[in-house]
Amino acid sequence: MATEEAAVTNFIRDIINEDLAAGKHSGVVTRFPPEPNGYLHIGHAKSICLNFGIAQDYAGRCHLRFDDTNPTAEDIEYVDSITEDVKWLGFNWGESCFYAADYFERIYGYAEDLIKKDRAYVCTLSPEEFKEYRGVPNRPGKSSPWRDRPVEESLDLFRRMRAGEFADGEYVVRAKIDMASPNLHMRDPAIYRIKHAHHHRTGDAWCVYPMYDFAHCIEDSIEGITHSICTLEFEVHRPLYDWILDALEVECHPQQIEFARLNLTYTVMSKRKLLELVRDGHVDGWDDPRMPTVSGLRRRGFTAASIREFCRRVGVTKVESLTDIALLEHCIRDELNKTAARAMGVLNPLKLVITNYPEGQEETLEGINNPGDESAGTRPVPFSRELYIERGDFREEAPKKFFRLKPGQEVRLRYGYLVTCTGCKKDEATGEVTEVTCTYDPETRGGNAPDGRRVKGTIHWVSAAHAKEVEVRLFDRLFTCERPDDVPEGGDFKDNLNPDSLSVTRAFVEPSLATAEPGSRFQLERTGYFVVDTKDSTPECPVFSRIVPLRDSWAKKR
Repeated sequence: MATEEAAVTNFIRDIINEDLAAGKHSGVVTRFPPEPNGYLHIGHAKSICLNFGIAQDYAGRCHLRFDDTNPTAEDIEYVDSITEDVKWLGFNWGESCFYAADYFERIYGYAEDLIKKDRAYVCTLSPEEFKEYRGVPNRPGKSSPWRDRPVEESLDLFRRMRAGEFADGEYVVRAKIDMASPNLHMRDPAIYRIKHAHHHRTGDAWCVYPMYDFAHCIEDSIEGITHSICTLEFEVHRPLYDWILDALEVECHPQQIEFARLNLTYTVMSKRKLLELVRDGHVDGWDDPRMPTVSGLRRRGFTAASIREFCRRVGVTKVESLTDIALLEHCIRDELNKTAARAMGVLNPLKLVITNYPEGQEETLEGINNPGDESAGTRPVPFSRELYIERGDFREEAPKKFFRLKPGQEVRLRYGYLVTCTGCKKDEATGEVTEVTCTYDPETRGGNAPDGRRVKGTIHWVSAAHAKEVEVRLFDRLFTCERPDDVPEGGDFKDNLNPDSLSVTRAFVEPSLATAEPGSRFQLERTGYFVVDTKDSTPECPVFSRIVPLRDSWAKKR
């Protein structure tokens, strides 16, 4: 897949250019290293576009590597979903798909090497004692009583840990660095722990697993990664990354480079919190169209190209910022405006009867599929005496500047005729309008009057006799505030959930949509862009989900 536009320079590309010019590397090798403990979200999409995009632009290679070092949180379901998402976004790793589990034997050997060099030791502190001894950033930690354990004893204990002689948490292997370091990650961090847990890839072959910080840099080195690109929260981990590789004296020492992660308004980006939403039933799974996951956005109707364009526009910096979700919506809206076919649908139907149109008569009008693309052609639109219009397009009592239907006012029916409202019928019990009546001018087929008179209002409609009934899902923000994570002490981010984030209604659409395939996108005129749901829609019960309105409906709320 070619990049959408010429690469935009940023500080990461500047570093790579300098390295290549200085002969530090003969090529570029990057990696995207997800932990398979959840589904990918839009923040991961930014990292995917960055790592794979750089590899493409420099004729290099990008690895897909699963950092599966925590068997209790990982699952093959997540591996499959991540693989699908990266492919859907348009990227290909070729033969370069790897797993941390592929290197468990080598990583274990490296841990033994550190012990043999007296750069690591087996510690018996409990988790509570470990935290107490580590201290706080402004106060040095205390050395473990087992810091000077003889090398032979630590090595024996580590091998017995691997053999399964001890319980979870009974021992850990710690790197011997500096308990007085202001960086907590350098205060003799744990590099191996005991976990009697089944691994989705290695089964029960292991009961000791490397910590992420220890395994990750070794994996990068084994794979010959030149530039290990990660988000800013790993900046404080970089000294440990470098210390481990220096202590092991590896041949390949990748350069870790950090960039600002993506923060999006009205969204949470923590996989733990997204999992909480799924488990607690606040959303209908990881692929719920309200979720910021790649699978959720795909089901919502976003295209891979629109997400790549969004990531390109956000850019790459070292400055933390909050990106308005409206930019993401603008990217898909801009794309679909050019590509989506048009159709008419009525979400809140009100019957309109043309009293002077012959009963039983039907005709076929011509609708434009895309006004910006002549090659899209036209479609047949059936017309009859009884139509459905939007309830909001009629007011019995309306202000002067209301240019849609009201008694005595003439409007244009999209692709049809000019009609003049003559009145309405109401429910005697409730006073609700149940039917609007009008007359039409048969000389105005196509919406233009031979005498040149002009009307200001145009409304959409569907023929009652030909309309197809569908379920329509309208989505709002999942959260009610821009920063749902910002909660008072003792609060919960879920307190900011929007109770009206999903509304479901029955609607009537023109028959051209009767056979729309799941995943197909289109514009319902004056209403928004929609997609046929890929999960719940059936030929018997079509489900249309709104991707975005025609305009940013939240602009006035901000």
